[in-house]
Amino acid sequence: MSTNHARSGAGRTIALAVLCTGALMAVLDGSIVNVALPPLQRELGFSAGGLAWVLNAYLIGLGGFLLLAGRLGDLVGRRRIYVAGLAVFTAATMFAGLTGDKDILVAARFIQGIGGAMMTSVILGMIVAIHPEPGDRAKAIGVYSFVQAIGGTVGLVGGGFLADAVGPRAVFFVNVPFGIAAAIASLRVLPRDRPQASHGGADVAGALLVMSTTMLAVYTIIASGELGWTSPRVTGLLAIVSVLFVAFVVRQATAAHPLVALGVFRSRDLTGGNLVFGAMVGAMFGFQFLGALFLQRVLGYGATKTGLALAPVAIAIAALSLGLSARLLTRFGARTVLVPSLSLLAAGLAWLARMPATATYAESVLPVTLLLGAGAGLAIPTTMTLAMSGVAPRDAGLASGLLNTTQQIAGALGLTGLGAIAAARTDRLAAAGAADALAGGYRAAFAAGAALVVVAIAIAATLFRPRKKGPA
Repeated sequence: MSTNHARSGAGRTIALAVLCTGALMAVLDGSIVNVALPPLQRELGFSAGGLAWVLNAYLIGLGGFLLLAGRLGDLVGRRRIYVAGLAVFTAATMFAGLTGDKDILVAARFIQGIGGAMMTSVILGMIVAIHPEPGDRAKAIGVYSFVQAIGGTVGLVGGGFLADAVGPRAVFFVNVPFGIAAAIASLRVLPRDRPQASHGGADVAGALLVMSTTMLAVYTIIASGELGWTSPRVTGLLAIVSVLFVAFVVRQATAAHPLVALGVFRSRDLTGGNLVFGAMVGAMFGFQFLGALFLQRVLGYGATKTGLALAPVAIAIAALSLGLSARLLTRFGARTVLVPSLSLLAAGLAWLARMPATATYAESVLPVTLLLGAGAGLAIPTTMTLAMSGVAPRDAGLASGLLNTTQQIAGALGLTGLGAIAAARTDRLAAAGAADALAGGYRAAFAAGAALVVVAIAIAATLFRPRKKGPA
């Protein structure tokens, strides 16, 4: 497809569909594999600790390569990185489904994570390039947010069915036809893009440092969930991550041709957008995990009922991402929309923090899910729009990779941090003889999540000044 055709209305729609297919594959993989873990453990003989590495290996590969892959998209062309990522992800997915060896499965999952990083790191940058008009861009980012919201729900339902009806390894093959079709279509419908940033010599040291830093950071977060943040092993890993990060910053400040020019972080939109996004994602990831546990362990819901009870969150995100968010962004601008949308999220989490152990669905749970879904459905595309608008076109891949890296690391931190708060509060209440110690622990975690969103609101109100006309 020529660039001119790709910029026509129909061409942009087809290109967006191809890009969103890659995003859907990555989201599906995260949720569809989760439901297949117990039968995979029985079939391949995983230990309890070994089974976790089916997920951890993927997360380390994904989180460790996102920033580097995004920058490589700027240097060698985003379409090349996207298509290569599709190929790596699809091949590793097929291999994971075919192998009967648990060690090879874990290795395939790590490679799959690298492919996922290559795909997802450049998607937003390509969306921005293909949709230069602010209104069209807001709609496209809304569709991207919709795919991310609905993909997890589809994966949970479809993965459970496949694992029961066909077998646990069948879940890996779901993405294979999508990957093959998307790779072929990408070569035909995505416009050829020239490198947006000058090579100027490969910053090999910077590349090694950013990979080492992000991969070890993700591994440390995972380890903290098992060992605790104060364990000697975790504190030692944190010290190494800190040294690597400082070394990376020094390298980028002194290199003749840095992998990441530190000057991009002078943009309030890019830096502030990532800070807001990180706080919001951390709170929402914690809610997704702990909210399901609250419904099951405190309110007594079964697994199916829990899924249905939380479905309005995804439905509201999907509905608002596809429609209202783009119109509001076009009419009022991202800066004006952001604080009210974050306020809805904070209100929903604050409501959960006061949820009684005898709460009914219609009076308490449903309103909370609608509040959270409405807030996220507006805040996610708004924050993405702000962060991506804060860089020049030549750095769009870097901004896209950075946003995805923020999502992965903040999500993992939110999950482990809020989980630790819930456990500690429950232990204290149980020691004091409280009857609702378990519920009290979850409520403390939800209150901490609400506080995270309040921090995001403060950042947004401080850094972003609303404009009277036009989008951000």
